[in-house]
Amino acid sequence: MQLEIRPDPAEVGRARRWARARLSGSGIGDDEPLAETLILLVSELVTNAVVHTGRPALLRLLLSGLRDGVIGKVRLEVVDGSACPPAPRCADGDETGGRGLALVDVLADRWGWSHEGVGKRIWCELDRVVPGASGAASGVGASGLGSAGGVVTPAVYPARGAVTGVAAVARESLAVREGLAYEELAYEVV
Repeated sequence: MQLEIRPDPAEVGRARRWARARLSGSGIGDDEPLAETLILLVSELVTNAVVHTGRPALLRLLLSGLRDGVIGKVRLEVVDGSACPPAPRCADGDETGGRGLALVDVLADRWGWSHEGVGKRIWCELDRVVPGASGAASGVGASGLGSAGGVVTPAVYPARGAVTGVAAVARESLAVREGLAYEELAYEVV
């Protein structure tokens, strides 16, 4: 499933509505915390493509293993026309932007990027844990900034404390999604 995105900030809302409709059709309900996290990730990745490239982009939503009693995976991909690698920033408290990749890093189980033609593909994945499924993971996976070869390496932030507020909110959201106590999750993520 894919959606062509025009280089217009209004496209972010259209991308969210499109993704929500695709998720509903796959059995992931609007009230499922995973859906809300995915929509936030769609918003962040599409915003980055529209704002930082000023060129059309392509949003892809890939669903796998979404069956009763089976852990599934949802992968979001945004392909844009800029070859510039994604660059996580450390936004100050009063800045209105610069937190998107920090949110992706905290909320996604995995993320990375690779060259795609003359541009790049930025992707992130979330594991879906179906209630009652055996062997369910905690939902806290390896995240990081991928290299051009598609190998995921740890993300490096020059001043990790600058994204603490965003990371704390994202960790709390993830804890609710996975049914973990906040203290347990903070210990695993930090």
